Amino acid sequence: MPSQPSKELEFFDNPMAERDYTIRIEIPEFTCLCPKTGQPDFATLNLEYVPGEKCIELKSLKVYIWSFRNEGAFHEKVTNDILSDLVTACTPRYMKLTAEFNVRGGIYTTVVVDHRDENWQIPEDIVMLP
Repeated sequence: MPSQPSKELEFFDNPMAERDYTIRIEIPEFTCLCPKTGQPDFATLNLEYVPGEKCIELKSLKVYIWSFRNEGAFHEKVTNDILSDLVTACTPRYMKLTAEFNVRGGIYTTVVVDHRDENWQIPEDIVMLP
């Protein structure tokens, strides 16, 4: 196998660090395990962020997300853990993670978490998506 799951995230220098701009990433194949039953949980993750000095390298994000496949995790915890790891590693000006979990037992779960650098203000001409 050419690659393995990894919790190691890689980044590259933001080519336009002086400018606020938004990067949106959709990850439609997130999986983890239900901590109660061990059955797989599936979700689409939508990541939106305004980078600071660093941008997320996409291949490392892919193998990082893959690393949750065999871990038991409550939806709320895994969503918050992913956001915390990304914020710690790349210190964005703003980051929002929306995890839309597939139906289980007739219930859909969506968890939305965000982070805003205390020194960053949304520019007046920017409208953040709900």
